[in-house]
Order: sequence, then C-alpha cells, then structure tokens
Amino acid sequence: MTARIRIGTCSWADEALSKHWYPKGLKAGDRLAYYAEHFDTVEVDSTFYRLPAEDLVRRWAQRTPAGFVMHVKAFAMMTRHPVRLEQLPPDLREEVPTDDRGRVERPSRELRSEVFARFHAALEPLREAGKLGGILLQFPPYVVPKPVSLEYLEWAQDQLCGDEALVEFRHRSWLDDEHREETLEFLEQRRMAHVVTDSPRIEGAKNVVQSVWALTSPITYVRLHGRNAETWNVRGGSASDRFNYLYSEDELRELAGPLRELAEGAEQAFVFFNNNGRSQDGSGGWVSQAATNAAMLQGILG
Repeated sequence: MTARIRIGTCSWADEALSKHWYPKGLKAGDRLAYYAEHFDTVEVDSTFYRLPAEDLVRRWAQRTPAGFVMHVKAFAMMTRHPVRLEQLPPDLREEVPTDDRGRVERPSRELRSEVFARFHAALEPLREAGKLGGILLQFPPYVVPKPVSLEYLEWAQDQLCGDEALVEFRHRSWLDDEHREETLEFLEQRRMAHVVTDSPRIEGAKNVVQSVWALTSPITYVRLHGRNAETWNVRGGSASDRFNYLYSEDELRELAGPLRELAEGAEQAFVFFNNNGRSQDGSGGWVSQAATNAAMLQGILG
C-alpha cells in the first residue's frame, strides 16, 4: 500500500500568493479555481480565526474539481487558543465572561461543544461533495502532555462526529525522548493522525517540536513551516515574518526521502507548505515561497 502524495499550500489566499503567484488582474473569487488547476489539495487556515459559514463552504466545493481535497483548520476555541469575544457568532456572545483584554475567559465545555457543532455543520457542503479531508487540531505551546490534555483530545475527537482528526502539537515535550512513545501510542489507539512538522532548529526553544516521521492513522500529514530561526520567536511579528523561508532544492530532496517512506504505509498522504512569505526571484521580482516550493516538490517527487 503506497499513497499518492498530494502537495499543496496552507491557504490559497495569503498575501504572497495573491501578489506574486496569481495572474495579475485575477479576481479574488477566481483564485481558488486557478489554484486547483495547479494543486489538488489545500489547507484552509482562515477558519482558525472565524467559524466558517455554510454558504462560503458551498462556494469552495463548487469552485474545485472532483477529487480535490480540502483540510480545514479548527477554530481557535476548539484547540484551547484564546479568542476575542467578537470572534464568536453574535448569538453566542451573551453572558460570556471576558478578561481585561476582551478575550473569552475560561469558556465552558457547553460553549465549546456548541462551537464544535456549528463548525461541523458548516462543512457539510464539502462532506457531501466528497472533498473534506480532515480537521487540523493545532494546539498551542502551553498545552503539554498531562492527563487533562489527553482527556481534552479524546473529547475533541468525539466532537468532530467522525471527521478525521489531524493533531499538531506545539510544545516540544510531546515528542521528546520521555513522551514520544506514549504520545504516538495514544494517537494510534484513537486513530488520530500525527501531524509531522518541519521547523527551525532552535536550541532550548519549547515551542519548536522535532520532526518525528511516524504514522498513527491511515493518513500521512506533513506541514512544512520553514526553518527561519531568526524570526520564529520575534514578538509582534506577522505570520509572514515568522514563516519567511524558501526551502532549497537540496532541503526538499532531504525531506522527500522520509515522506516517501511514510507514504508507503498510508492510504492517503498530504504535504503542505506553510512558508507564506515572499522571496526575490533573481531578476528583481518576487515569488511566493509556498507555491514555489510546492511546485519544486512536485517535480522532485515526479
């Protein structure tokens, strides 16, 4: 069993793609269809900031061809990230306590469950079209391996109502020598996909997880964040600053080896570029790092 490796980018609408990859003058509403002519999968990251609307999701399904696969990043509250009150739908804001920064304070399980339910319902057009991949559960660096974290993971998987859970940890302890085996066993027993990541090598940084090429479900899922150690932990920087990195061909060939090996035991395999900055093209112009590297990896993998 060897899965065909699908390659895409994290978002089809970030600034570098919009300015430096799409043809000049292409309308925003036509970008997804153009993207789908070059790649057959994408990760939707905008849903981390707002719950998706079903009408919008239906347009995604309509603008992509048969066989296209969309993975959707969970809304922030679903993965225990802080959210501001205005990020919630208006009818959910009443009597919700907030802190002095306007963020929802200690959201109840009942509120989280309702958020999960609305998120699930909004994705039905993709489900009906056979285009929904998995739900990316990316946990913040302050979620560490302890019983309450594992209990929440089990609960969150139940809330997905059968959708595939793709789990990405952001604290290094989950995959260190002490916890790695236990973490992977936990995911495998519950058929959750371990999200393999490639990030900068920063000595002592707790929010940099090492690359562990392991399969815990039928899905191989890899996210490439770039290797820019200088910008990774700069306070106040933008996402395009943090993930500002263009992989070299040698680096991609280095990654292609373990990627192929992992895909050999999988039913489906996906790799996404999250380096969403821009780089000079050598002739005074600019290119989108994610799209450029995705095309390079397509060539390397054939």
